[in-house]
Amino acid sequence: MNYSIIRYILGIVLKLEGILMCLPLIVGIIYSEKSAYSYVITIAMCLIIGTILSHKKPKDTEFYATEGYITVSLSWVILSIFGCLPFVISGEIPSMVDALFETISGFTTTGASILSDVEALSYCNNMWRCFTHWIGGMGVLVFILAILPMRGGQRMYLMKAESPGPSVEKLVPKVRNTAMILYGIYTVMTFIEVLLLLISGMPLFDALTTSLGTAGTGGFGIKNDSITGYNSSIQIIVTVFMILFGLNFNIYYLILCKKFKQALHSEELKAYLLVIFATIGIITFNIRSFFPTIGEALKHAAFQVGSIITTTGFSTTNFDLWPQVSKTILIMLMFMGACAGSTGGGIKVSRLLILIKTLKKELFTIVHPRGVKKITMDKRPIEHETVRLTNIFMVAYIFILAFSILLIGIDNLDFTTNFTAVAATLNNIGPGLELVGPTRNFGLFSDFSKFILMLVFFPVILIGMLVIGLVKLAFPLLIIFGVVAMFGMDR
Repeated sequence: MNYSIIRYILGIVLKLEGILMCLPLIVGIIYSEKSAYSYVITIAMCLIIGTILSHKKPKDTEFYATEGYITVSLSWVILSIFGCLPFVISGEIPSMVDALFETISGFTTTGASILSDVEALSYCNNMWRCFTHWIGGMGVLVFILAILPMRGGQRMYLMKAESPGPSVEKLVPKVRNTAMILYGIYTVMTFIEVLLLLISGMPLFDALTTSLGTAGTGGFGIKNDSITGYNSSIQIIVTVFMILFGLNFNIYYLILCKKFKQALHSEELKAYLLVIFATIGIITFNIRSFFPTIGEALKHAAFQVGSIITTTGFSTTNFDLWPQVSKTILIMLMFMGACAGSTGGGIKVSRLLILIKTLKKELFTIVHPRGVKKITMDKRPIEHETVRLTNIFMVAYIFILAFSILLIGIDNLDFTTNFTAVAATLNNIGPGLELVGPTRNFGLFSDFSKFILMLVFFPVILIGMLVIGLVKLAFPLLIIFGVVAMFGMDR
């Protein structure tokens, strides 16, 4: 194990977080808020500790899959612990457990909140909440790949550990250039959404925070009613961009390269859009009596489908009051998620396609024992390793889902609340149903249950550890979170 390179990268991560915190600091200064001082303190801590960790470049720069998963896991833990400090220092979220819950929810682009009144937060803290979505959406390690001096193969180990999809492909021969292209597309799309929201009449601060939440498919809003209070034009723009950010970014690269045919023939793209349009149609028909016009029903159906399948979590209406058919469809979309290579969460469309194709292959083998059938995607054979890892992912996924529901049952809440709470956090959605519905929050859970849900926020990390056999890493992570939780518990 190369501990020195892990230490070095973690130091860079901390320094980067300190630099990124300058944005909410500037917002706090602009609005003359006392809470701004909490960012001065936290930035100083990040820069000092980060400099200590990264001041000496390691002589041995060898970097493999094990180091990749450990670095990604610890990066997210450290980002979350230091990222929650401004909330605690400013006193706006005094509980360390609650502040950590809110921050992890932000960085993992989950959008599950413990706050009953987000409008009571200062501008700088609300900016930081939403900015964590944008940082975590593409992954801070992807950004570091663009600037960190490291050999191509070593960068790939980080890219694979960070990526939520079943496979990782380089857009161009150099991984560093791939990372730069991804962040370039990400940034430009965010900027375009900000401009369109401004044109539609949204205030600048609202447009910035909403675009950051949309781009990262996070869903933290700065209003208690999420997006409900804005006009129809704004809601439609947010709907479109949620769906766009749920697409595989490889599609955008192919379009930029004028490879339109290749982009449009993507099986994942076709499946993703087919599910969206089909579910919008079904839900619109199912909820037509809830709204004065069919157009209004269509608008809300499209928004919620786009919000849930991309795991963003914004809302324009209380869908917990919708008929059971519509709510069931939304729960199914929670698990499905967006495309691989996007900022969305969930199981991913590509994984589901692989699982369906695997099922068809096995059924074919039963009927034709001597037959040979290859699993393909976009007319290219899928490697056996990819299929195997997808199967392992699903087993681990189901285990984490079931065990987490069992553990939070200690709070003695109803099953729908517990099930959708875990489903919403595991798939990085945000709102669930019943007591964690779009008009409620996660503040009702005990500190123990919040701690469990915090671990569930990191499904890729937890499953990744199981995939590569790094079970030992789970224990230090549990200890870290446990210590933080103990210090934050009410006496």
